[in-house]
Amino acid sequence: MKRKLLIGTAAVVATIILGITGYILILLAGNYVVDEQKLVMDSTTTMVDEKGHLISKLYIEDRVLSDIEQIPTHVQNAFVAIEDARFYDHHGIDLKAIFRALYKDILAGGKVEGGSTITQQLAKNVFLSNEKTLLRKTKEAIISINLEKEYSKNKLLELYVNQIYFGHGAYGIETAAQLYFNKSVSELTLEEGALLAGIPKSPTYYSPITNMEKSKERRNLVLDVMQKRGFISAEEAVRAKGKVVALTISEDKRNPAYATYIDMVMNEAKKRFNLTNEELMTGGYTITVPINAEVQQMAYELFKKEEYFPGTDEQAEGAFVLMDANNGGVLSVIGGRNYVSKGMNRVVVKRQPGSTFKPLAVYGPALEEKEYHPYSMLVDKPISYGDYTPKNHTGTYQGKMTMYEALIQSANAPAVWLLDKIGIDVGKKYIDKAGLSIPDQGLAIALGGLKEGISPIEMAKAYRAFAKDGKVVEPYFIKKMVNREGEVIASVNVEEREVFSPQTAWYVTRMLEGVVDEGTARSGQYNGRLAGKTGTTSFTGVKGATRDAWFVGYTPNVVGALWMGYDTTNKEHYLKHGSAYPTRLFKKILASSPLDQTARFVAPKGVDELEQPIEMVGKPELKSQLSFKPFSLFTIQLSWDTSDERIEYKVYEKKDDSWAYVSKVKNGEGFYEVENVNIFKMPSYFIIPYNPQTEEDGEKSNVVTPSIRN
Repeated sequence: MKRKLLIGTAAVVATIILGITGYILILLAGNYVVDEQKLVMDSTTTMVDEKGHLISKLYIEDRVLSDIEQIPTHVQNAFVAIEDARFYDHHGIDLKAIFRALYKDILAGGKVEGGSTITQQLAKNVFLSNEKTLLRKTKEAIISINLEKEYSKNKLLELYVNQIYFGHGAYGIETAAQLYFNKSVSELTLEEGALLAGIPKSPTYYSPITNMEKSKERRNLVLDVMQKRGFISAEEAVRAKGKVVALTISEDKRNPAYATYIDMVMNEAKKRFNLTNEELMTGGYTITVPINAEVQQMAYELFKKEEYFPGTDEQAEGAFVLMDANNGGVLSVIGGRNYVSKGMNRVVVKRQPGSTFKPLAVYGPALEEKEYHPYSMLVDKPISYGDYTPKNHTGTYQGKMTMYEALIQSANAPAVWLLDKIGIDVGKKYIDKAGLSIPDQGLAIALGGLKEGISPIEMAKAYRAFAKDGKVVEPYFIKKMVNREGEVIASVNVEEREVFSPQTAWYVTRMLEGVVDEGTARSGQYNGRLAGKTGTTSFTGVKGATRDAWFVGYTPNVVGALWMGYDTTNKEHYLKHGSAYPTRLFKKILASSPLDQTARFVAPKGVDELEQPIEMVGKPELKSQLSFKPFSLFTIQLSWDTSDERIEYKVYEKKDDSWAYVSKVKNGEGFYEVENVNIFKMPSYFIIPYNPQTEEDGEKSNVVTPSIRN
């Protein structure tokens, strides 16, 4: 007996020692198996506009994390009841549930019930593969015990309901509540929570979207189990089961209109804030963007219409960018007519800018250097500069014209002549200041004939200098980024950089308004004030064909660029028409959007206004009359009609067979008197109009010689 007692005692002690040793080994093994970083779940990043409206979601798994405090108790109980009734009693492994499941499996002759706890399911989903081996089950047990040691029951339940899949791309309880009921998890009712608790067993089979009846049956089962486990009363179960399944589906259907914008946001996050695309889509950030959703949608829809793209076929492409002129925030961006995510983004592809480059490379610099003004006379002749002979697109030449006229008509010869006068280095100096560094050194710069070209977003950025007092800002897509804890981790810092003086910017703005009102940008309809420049580059392979067509312009509030053309231009693929088409589409986007059309351009303080150009119409008709006045004896009155009161008139008199300058008449007075005339030696007169803007004389009038008969 004594020996048996000793053997029994030894066996018990050995069992205890083995149990303790095994438990210690499990805990030690857990340190190697449990990687806490894997418990950090992917979380959906949301992109919102400045008013907080959802624009899009960025995710690999669509999951919005919830704290356990946000989840109502009845929703927590629904998951515990159906998945792990003894969740609050076991330590990771429920031996009672395992033996019960094993017993039922033996009776049924197959597997009919699982014995996995919520902790085991979390361990399996987060740390393990789907292989069905004894080693995997052993690892599952080890991880579960260690998870229970490290985390509270509330934390484990929180991790579980945030991790599981609910079908239709929704991960986690918050995303599921938004998907099926369009509400937050904190607002879920008892019956709604029970329905969601029933889905994870088979998300496809029990989805109320695809299988309403089975989903309802599963919900009612969850309610019955909740009653059986004491979580709700019989009356609560009956009333909840009597409720209809009232879905308010809120599936995330990504709007293709936002595809370019989303890519630009992701690129900016990587470039400016060092966030990879993966980190952005898993970090649960809230990104505030300056997008104008209505402008973006309108631009997207209009870009789909063939009538705006004069190509040889439907493959004609385009790009559009519009930014807030005040701060550089990009309001809308279209990277192509059929843009696909991560595809060719034509907003950043360099193209030949054509005549849209003239204000940046020639006219702005010439004004800034103060050697020329808007009404300076430029030479308009087909001059050769070595091997380079620029030609006007009309094929006609006036000999000379003002800078204003040259810009209005988009004449090429005066632009090249002026760049030659001010110097290529001067033109490039201001191009560089605008942030458009180019390798070119020839006079073709004046006409936008560049080796590499300029992208639409670069053109919009550069034209901002004319829109806002001569200063440029960097366009941006991310105004602010906030992490899950509500901390601002990134925000835009708008810095202005001066390119031109306010006076130069204002002169160019007034001239570019003229381009829209009466020049090459007349096409289309827009009721607000708009300044801008057209640009067309030719495809020499086909007579009359266009390679690139542009409009770059701005209102008092926005500045943008629109390009049209083909990705590859050849004899089969080219534009049949030029810049009238992008001009028309640009105006249509503005006119069809809720942008302010009442604003007017306001001159910066201290700048001189640009007068309207003086037009001297034809040869003035001079008339004369002789009259007698007391004390003045005979007096000659010269008179003529004046078309513009700003025109000055030089009066010339002939005496003794020679002509002499007499006086200048200003202020629009078409009248001049000569007193004390010797009627026996009557003088003759003529006048010459003088344009003080261009400092040029007009056509001489007829000659008059007063007589007594008059």
